[in-house]
Amino acid sequence: MAETLTTAEVAERLRALPEGSAVAFKLGGAEYADNYLQALAAVLRDFASEVQGYTIYVSVTNPSTLVNSLLSSLDIPPERVFFVDAISHIMMSNSSRLPNASYVESPTMLENIMLRVEYFLKKTDAPRKIVILDSVNSFAIHNDTSILAEFFHILVNNLKSRGITTVILAVAEDTSLELDNILSLVCDDTLRLGNPAPVPGSRS
Repeated sequence: MAETLTTAEVAERLRALPEGSAVAFKLGGAEYADNYLQALAAVLRDFASEVQGYTIYVSVTNPSTLVNSLLSSLDIPPERVFFVDAISHIMMSNSSRLPNASYVESPTMLENIMLRVEYFLKKTDAPRKIVILDSVNSFAIHNDTSILAEFFHILVNNLKSRGITTVILAVAEDTSLELDNILSLVCDDTLRLGNPAPVPGSRS
């Protein structure tokens, strides 16, 4: 079973992993927003700043403008984060474009997403690079599971071979057995943030 960790413990676990590791972050549905902010703080502020890393944030959940505003509230330098935004177009929220973002029309355009990630990886010569995929659940809404499994296998193994850290976010309660199998095949560790959402009708 995945552990429940504090922000400092998450960052410490990431620092202890070898370069090129892939980690699944399972965010509990109870207080999800707080758990999501904890994940951003641990990866982008505490871990990335210590290893002088630059991050490519692949968003198929929240538009890049929203994530960027959250990074600002966490005192995370915006120049250290690039976005591959595959959700703004279909949400019709791409009127305000970020200079550090590349926009993909749909989360189904998986090859295009990989090409944009590669573009940003080549754009920076930072000593450490981190790729965040947010999230496996959102990817699964838009893509067939077998195609998604191939996408994660190709992308994550390519990143591993180049010493790039990969973080895959997941909503714990909404992650099916098929998605868990995908994560287990590509990830070296699983970290749990927060508690599960209560089951309707159950006693707390």
